[in-house]
Amino acid sequence: MHKIAITLASIAALGTAGCTGMTTADQNAVAGGVFGATAGLLTAKALGSNDNWTIIAALAGAAAGTMVARNQSTNDCAYARGDGTYYTAPCP
Repeated sequence: MHKIAITLASIAALGTAGCTGMTTADQNAVAGGVFGATAGLLTAKALGSNDNWTIIAALAGAAAGTMVARNQSTNDCAYARGDGTYYTAPCP
């Protein structure tokens, strides 16, 4: 667990160092991805998942965190129509 904490801290430090030329929305998306990946990783480890599921949980968390950050910065949310298509509209 100690190695995981050091790895996450290193990734976060490198990720935030690369944000100097980015817009605020892009910075928020990166931060959301990092926090989402961390949440997915910690959740998988807490549930005792094997390494494959831990990676999948971290990737899913990163994707969800990025989408949440993007939706909050643009105030656009994606909604399903029910027939397999989606549309965007202002978030409630």
